[in-house]
Amino acid sequence: MSTPRRGREEGEKPFWISFSDLMSALMVLFLVAMSVALLAVTKKVSEEEREDKQRAEAIASLMEEIQKVVSHKEFEGVRVIGNTIDFGPRGRFEREGQNVLSAPQRALLRQFTPRLLERLRSSDAGKHWFKRAVVEGYASQSGKYLFNLNLSLERSERVLCELLRQPLDGEPGLSQTDRELIATKFFVGGASFNSLRSTADDSRRIEFKLEFKTRQERREERASPQAPLNERALADALDPRERCPIFDR
Repeated sequence: MSTPRRGREEGEKPFWISFSDLMSALMVLFLVAMSVALLAVTKKVSEEEREDKQRAEAIASLMEEIQKVVSHKEFEGVRVIGNTIDFGPRGRFEREGQNVLSAPQRALLRQFTPRLLERLRSSDAGKHWFKRAVVEGYASQSGKYLFNLNLSLERSERVLCELLRQPLDGEPGLSQTDRELIATKFFVGGASFNSLRSTADDSRRIEFKLEFKTRQERREERASPQAPLNERALADALDPRERCPIFDR
């Protein structure tokens, strides 16, 4: 009776050895799969961090170049605050309800804006990350909110009108290339009196706010490129003799 029992035990031993080997192999495969997954995730995070760093450095470099421009004597009073270009007292409207720029203000805009556009064309941030420039108009807290909202919009629209129209006698004019870039990348924004300064005079101002694409926006742009711009239609639309459709106040 003992002989068959030994035979049965010997017959079961290969089965248990094979099962252990199978479990070991599955464990090894699991570890390999996890290692590959971790490497893939780490690589993706590293690439995202690298792209974020490149984006931040490019934007910082652009703003440093703009800071060098405003440091020139002819632009005294203009400041760079983060990604915002504040024209300070030189961009301030003199009285309540006013939406007309003075001759010195027009000259300042026509001198500074081409320098800004040049930096946007030549820098990495301008070529790859620049999204748009918002011309923000503001108003003091005097008066009703909706009136000031419309007034702030008129002030920002006035800036674009002055940049796109034919210059008056003796005023510098912008090139057609500059005008086309302004028409496609500069947007009008009105903030009523939502961003007040310490004094009412400082609240009546204009600013250029530069906005930049996120990584996701740039990735989507590369995946689905925009339709090419109809340059002929844009050139026809930018008539320098067209009058600004704002009632002067």
